[in-house]
Amino acid sequence: MLGTLEVATVVLVGLMVGVEFSVVLVMNRVIDALPEDSAQQAHAHGGRMLGAVMPVWYIGSLVLVAVWAVAGRHDPDPGTSLLVTAAALLVLSVIMSLLLLVPINNRNKTWTPENRPADWREQLDRWARYHYGRLALITAALILLAAARG
Repeated sequence: MLGTLEVATVVLVGLMVGVEFSVVLVMNRVIDALPEDSAQQAHAHGGRMLGAVMPVWYIGSLVLVAVWAVAGRHDPDPGTSLLVTAAALLVLSVIMSLLLLVPINNRNKTWTPENRPADWREQLDRWARYHYGRLALITAALILLAAARG
């Protein structure tokens, strides 16, 4: 049972990291190549879609890591410290999301070509910079989870 939990956790976090990489490496580049109004509308739509899904994914990943750590706590394997560190990185990514990324996304998802602020691109550039930091955190967490799985 523990083995299944470990694999499920690594796969779930790995998929989350993959989605976030695709946002940086594919989606944002495709969207930014669109004409200005279309780009802004696509960013808003993406913010609504991913803004609804990703919180569940981030929290669900953190819960699975915590369950894995608790379930395997009696195992003399040194992987527990890797799990605790991975969990701490995921907690930090959630805090970072709530404090830095979500406020920008909440504004972005309501914008239209008629009501968007003059600095909408700068705000999305700031979101992207924060996203790189969050992506580094969750990627490190994934690496630690894979190492803990051994």
